[in-house]
Amino acid sequence: MADEEASFLPEIQYLVFRECTPEWRLKPHESSCYDMTYLVAGAARYTIDGVHHEVSAGDLVCLREGMQKEARTYPGRPMRCFSVNFLAINRVGESVYPPFPDVSHVDVKDDIVKLFQELVYTWRDQQAGYTIKSQGLLLLILHRFFELTVYKIDSAIGDCRIKMAIRYITQHFTERLTVEKLAKLANLNAAYFGALFKRETGVSVSRYVANTRVRNAENMLRSGAYRVAEVADYCGYSDMFHFYKQFKAIIGVPPSRCIPISTSRRV
Repeated sequence: MADEEASFLPEIQYLVFRECTPEWRLKPHESSCYDMTYLVAGAARYTIDGVHHEVSAGDLVCLREGMQKEARTYPGRPMRCFSVNFLAINRVGESVYPPFPDVSHVDVKDDIVKLFQELVYTWRDQQAGYTIKSQGLLLLILHRFFELTVYKIDSAIGDCRIKMAIRYITQHFTERLTVEKLAKLANLNAAYFGALFKRETGVSVSRYVANTRVRNAENMLRSGAYRVAEVADYCGYSDMFHFYKQFKAIIGVPPSRCIPISTSRRV
């Protein structure tokens, strides 16, 4: 699933913030690309491939190319929504589809609404570089929908003290990091901090630090600019055996396998 999420680039075909009139209707037609609608107010009835769906604020409607759809709003609750149609192209130029349900409830999220507002403004304003910025904004929106519908998590919710600790780990992973040190930064008891960290992230502090170090080590090795020993030392490992063991446990292969062939003799 992670590869699916990271391997396509959206090409926006149509984008609008729609404030429906009480009589608004969408005539039956076939989706020509990926069709995504995020309701922020009101309600509507969508018919997708012959199946009726009652949708309201906080619902996400996602249709793949070729699906039949029609819709109408309700006079007493006219729909307000963001609607974007896009092609999702993978690295080899093939069309792919984000694995969202046809209809799902993600709630009205302030951060997503703000991203959509910025996307609409950018797309309409068409200043220099707007295409790249629009793609970036849409990818951020898609990432949030992935979290909410596929991974069932919400990064916008969480303990601010743990988020602060995670940022600190990301910036200081080369240093010696302990539960006690991080707990002190968060102004918490070490035992409570450790339990809270695992509850929020799903892993222990030591595992999170190890993952951060090893992922950075992998990136450095794949650049071909560093020897294994240099990478291990930079990422905070004084024991090469421990580095090899953790690296293989997390990445699945030894460090030497991540060095480009043309530079592997530098190991």
